[in-house]
Amino acid sequence: MSNKSDVYDGLPLGNFSTNINNTQQAQNAVNIPDSPQGWDNLKWLGPSFLWMLSAAGSGELLFTPRIAALYGYTLLWALLAAVVLKWFINGEVGRFSVCTGATILEGFKQFPGPKNWAIWLILLPQVVVAISTVAGLSGAAATALILVAGGSVQLWTVIIIVVTAAIVLLGQYNVVEKISSYVGIARTVAVVAAAIFVFPNVRQLASGLVPQIPQDIQYQEILPWLGFMLAGAAGLMWYSYWVEARGYGAASVKGKESIDPKQLNQEQKKKLRGWLNLMTISNTLAVIGALLAALSFLILGGELLRPQGLVPKENQVAETLGSLLGDLWGPFGFWFMVAIVFITFCSTVLSVEDGFGRMFADGTQILLQGFGVRGRWTNEKFLQRFYIVVLLVALPIAVYLFFGEPVGLLQTAGGIEAAHIPIVTGLTLYLNHRMLPKELQPSKIIFGGTAIAGIFFGVFAIIYLLQLLGIIGSSGASG
Repeated sequence: MSNKSDVYDGLPLGNFSTNINNTQQAQNAVNIPDSPQGWDNLKWLGPSFLWMLSAAGSGELLFTPRIAALYGYTLLWALLAAVVLKWFINGEVGRFSVCTGATILEGFKQFPGPKNWAIWLILLPQVVVAISTVAGLSGAAATALILVAGGSVQLWTVIIIVVTAAIVLLGQYNVVEKISSYVGIARTVAVVAAAIFVFPNVRQLASGLVPQIPQDIQYQEILPWLGFMLAGAAGLMWYSYWVEARGYGAASVKGKESIDPKQLNQEQKKKLRGWLNLMTISNTLAVIGALLAALSFLILGGELLRPQGLVPKENQVAETLGSLLGDLWGPFGFWFMVAIVFITFCSTVLSVEDGFGRMFADGTQILLQGFGVRGRWTNEKFLQRFYIVVLLVALPIAVYLFFGEPVGLLQTAGGIEAAHIPIVTGLTLYLNHRMLPKELQPSKIIFGGTAIAGIFFGVFAIIYLLQLLGIIGSSGASG
């Protein structure tokens, strides 16, 4: 990442384009490869599967059955809206990296105004999200292990955090991609099959398509669910890193030449449009898979947990979720679901540690270079390892041992993620409008859908804040 970022460090957007005009001949000589065709497209689905898995453990597996247990199907409309709208946001984040070869943070640093203000706006809240997410997910995974091997949740949580971090440090993208892809497919097939067995009355399910707010709603339950559904603000930005790591479009030549897409010839722009089409297909398949899984978990929670008054919480997460299939398939179903819980939470931890490691390394590199720092502390690989060890291992362990409430930790992280999504959305739309030529910019429909997505999450965040301040009351309490 550093090779390219050094080319236009500190330049406002207007000066960036002027500076690159001097290298227009080099831009026209950029050799962007053709996008894959036919069955070869399947080899390029990894970034979208990673994106889908980055919030699977919290948005789908934990919070969706929890919401169904509390509110039934009344919030089905919100689930559908969150998934569809994040398709728009994710596509715009990926668009920038496909067309420039740069990460989304490298783009954000180009905004006019105080130096790197957008980077600070992104990174500071995400420190809390990173620590809380790793601690919460690992603690939730540990609730499955204690059912099998005994011991304490605290001990298994520490072991899970350390082992997953070691896998990321040693394997990096390829291992994480393969594990996440296989787990995502297996989990989706299993829960969809189970949901078919207990499929509710169609009219009852369809009633949830009508926008409505339950009378006893608690927004501290709803906001984290919507924030983590499919991917949170951080997960949306990680897509940029996974697209870059996989070598989509301009990312395949990144590090060799600096790319200003406005200076590319028509042939190169046509190739980039091919890569954008591939990214859209990949993004859409991931959304469909995530939506099937989320709907299945909603049905399982509504049909099996709600009638019994069971709500997944704290150290009983795996045991409660195990009953989703245990009630259908007996002991086999229970232990099969416990295995799904463990594998899904752990694979999500892998994606989270990989994504946050890349994002914080990139952001720190940009910030320190802005202060004129060079050397070890602007080395991307060193920074990535540093953040994994300190921010994503040592601090989550300390936080979990102190708080010890995985659901509460994930609710904290999810709330911040949901509130952060409108910011990421607005910055990304502005960035693509300023940096990309018209041929590579989103259509009016895509632009409008992305803007609506930012507004949607912004409204829920504002309502949650008003409820938190006591301006909007709520009756009842969450389970």
